[in-house]
Amino acid sequence: MTRVPLTVWGWREMTLATLVAVVAGVPAWVGAVRGHAWCWPIAVGLTLIWAWVISFFRDPQRAVPADPDALVAPADGRLTEVTRLADDPLVGGAATRFGIFLSIFNVHVNRSPCDGVVESIRYEPGSFLDARHPESGARNEANTIVIATQDPAVPRIVVRQIAGRIARRIICDLKVGEPVTCGQRIGMIKFGSRTELIVPGHATFRAEAAVGDRVRGAATIMARRCPPDLGTGPQPAEQVTSGTEERA
Repeated sequence: MTRVPLTVWGWREMTLATLVAVVAGVPAWVGAVRGHAWCWPIAVGLTLIWAWVISFFRDPQRAVPADPDALVAPADGRLTEVTRLADDPLVGGAATRFGIFLSIFNVHVNRSPCDGVVESIRYEPGSFLDARHPESGARNEANTIVIATQDPAVPRIVVRQIAGRIARRIICDLKVGEPVTCGQRIGMIKFGSRTELIVPGHATFRAEAAVGDRVRGAATIMARRCPPDLGTGPQPAEQVTSGTEERA
């Protein structure tokens, strides 16, 4: 029997959900079996909620692509944005931002997009707008991780964990100066969120995922490093969103 991997970052919520399911759910199921019709919706509802909570904290193993020029997705979800930025102070110039929307049904464990060393971590308190709101990246609670690489042409890669309407807790299991490897687990955002990947330049990387694609953390290649004479980078986009997907 295959064991479903679960993240240690969800043990409190999973324990609480299990206690509620046992204390309230078991008597409801007993009542339902004994013929009390009003017990059925309670029993079924509590069971479904328990199953969803356990599922939310799943942490599947992923095969990381063996490509030194690739940046993998830092999260599971739908790619809702590819935006060219005229200037991003974190990468020190022009940049391209990939925005991933995570619904409450996606895996929420975040991954490092590349090898490197954690240069800085900055937590920013803020609002809890819908994760697909145009201003969510600027106004919502967020945690920004800057990863220094060994590539002089790409000195920094940025990952931003952004809370959504339901997400109220950002976890980052990193320390400044700590080395990270591509695909490594770096934290999670609980209950619906947005994760951004910011890369230097407009032609330094070629986008390998398109807006609307579903991506998988550590497994999907988001962008690939281009030789300077061949790089075309992602197509320009000021703000591209899916607009009709799941709400956080």
